[in-house]
Amino acid sequence: MSKIRIMDEILANKIAAGEVVERCASVVKELVENSIDANSSEIKIELKEAGTSLIKVTDNGIGMDKEDAILSFNRHATSKIKDESDLYNINTLGFRGEALASIASVSNVLLKTSQGEIGTLVNIKGGKIIKVENTEARKGTIFEITELFYNTPARLKHLKSLYTELASITDYVNKIALSHPEIRFTLINNGNTILKTDGSNNLLKTISSIYGMDVARKMLEINNEDDDYIINGFISLPEVNRSGRNHIITLVNGRVVRNQELNKIINDSYHSYKPDNRYPIVVINIELDPSLVDVNIHPTKMDIKFSKLEELLDLVKKTIVNKLNRQTLIPVIEQPINDFNESIIEEKVIEIKEEQEALIPTKEVLPKIEKTKYEEITLNFDNEVIKEEEPKYEERLPLLYPVGLVHGTYIVCQNEIGMYLIDQHAAKERVNYELFLDKLSNPIKDKIPLLLPMTIELSNNEYIILKENFEFLNNMGFDIEEFGINSVIIKSHPVWLTKGFEDLQIRKIIEAVIHKEKDFDLAKFNDHLSATLACKASIKANTNLSINEMEELINDLRKCHNPFNCPHGRPTIITFTKYELEKMFKRSGFESLK
Repeated sequence: MSKIRIMDEILANKIAAGEVVERCASVVKELVENSIDANSSEIKIELKEAGTSLIKVTDNGIGMDKEDAILSFNRHATSKIKDESDLYNINTLGFRGEALASIASVSNVLLKTSQGEIGTLVNIKGGKIIKVENTEARKGTIFEITELFYNTPARLKHLKSLYTELASITDYVNKIALSHPEIRFTLINNGNTILKTDGSNNLLKTISSIYGMDVARKMLEINNEDDDYIINGFISLPEVNRSGRNHIITLVNGRVVRNQELNKIINDSYHSYKPDNRYPIVVINIELDPSLVDVNIHPTKMDIKFSKLEELLDLVKKTIVNKLNRQTLIPVIEQPINDFNESIIEEKVIEIKEEQEALIPTKEVLPKIEKTKYEEITLNFDNEVIKEEEPKYEERLPLLYPVGLVHGTYIVCQNEIGMYLIDQHAAKERVNYELFLDKLSNPIKDKIPLLLPMTIELSNNEYIILKENFEFLNNMGFDIEEFGINSVIIKSHPVWLTKGFEDLQIRKIIEAVIHKEKDFDLAKFNDHLSATLACKASIKANTNLSINEMEELINDLRKCHNPFNCPHGRPTIITFTKYELEKMFKRSGFESLK
């Protein structure tokens, strides 16, 4: 007697639901994507108990007739692809035809849909049709999902807490709203509105709706393209960062996707602008021919593969790096706005603008005058592309005049715009880092002989590794030879080692060479070594500098490619604008108008 049997449709759908419908957020995702594919301009998601009691998705899309409404719950039933060739030119979010069948197999589904004439109501529970009847002629579709996972108790048992489920849904809706700013999204849980976008097709407004005004006004617009890709979106200033990668949002032809290589290159583009354990807020939309990307990898359709990935990574990195390299990235210390009525705000905006217009930018003034808090609250959401010239490095940091030192650590400076504080250790670290990186990347043969050759003893395994790298060290500018058992002698070193720190830096270099990774990358090695050497050779805290020494450090900092952060991403400088200082001392706003 044969043992192999074909599963019935309901059982097959319940098994498929294990991949397609993992949690409440999976249901929301599939229903919302269907609404988007139906050309909806408004999508409303209503939840009860984070979706565990009710998930209701209402749209104003094209709707379905009665026949399609019933057929849509069949497995592999779809209007989005017709034959195999369509798989290579997918222009919709959904296409597999599994979602509705999977959802209906593990829940109670009530569908109301209409194309503007007679509507259709379909009720399906556990994959079985309970009722089909006519209903109102409201154009669009409404899905109500209740009793989710009622017949798969193991899945129900493993749902996370309500807060976790709601966070997952909110995260998805945020991202899909960013991918479709032309659609008005509303997310409600237990009667409380969590998200509401205006559907104006303005991505910056959508970012503001999700992250708030303070973040939105610290986003930088990017645009670039090559023969295969068009990229556009917004990246945050380095000072705006988060503890996780989840806020690096990549969109491909309007689809929210995951790609580890792409996320990594985006984060790497901020190298030394922020701490390595912090991540920027980024929303990048990538447009390309659908034939160059494969989205048919996993039922969730989030993991994708690009056929020309290296070209894309190069385009994204160049775009972000070039944008950051054109900015004056000095964090402005601001005070919150309190108790000012709108008329006073408007008067102050006019007053401040008149003051700033009187300041003709010269070499002694910032090339781009900082905005005040009042001006920034009228955030300009217009999609204007402004061509910016590449600034000289000295222009990225304004001319500053040191006036003193606080706690032997922070240099106090001023200019016409305001007051600045410079962390002398972080500043010197940046100067040293760029010096060392330049010397390591462009080695020269100039050496300094040691008056007393330096002997270093090593363990037997370290000695073997180092001996294999003698040529590497010779190319760096060292004269190094064997000297007895497990020992080496160094007779000369590169001229660029810091005076007074030669012994320490030589040992750090030897240590770095011994511990080179197997998958060796010279650029990464030089970068890591430069950062290590820079830290050890920099001015320490509680070191009093003269005004001349402060001026010399500031001038060196102004010549750096990135004068705003130490190599580990900490800020080198912050500023209090003149207006912020006046506000703190009650010389602005309501008090100054009395």
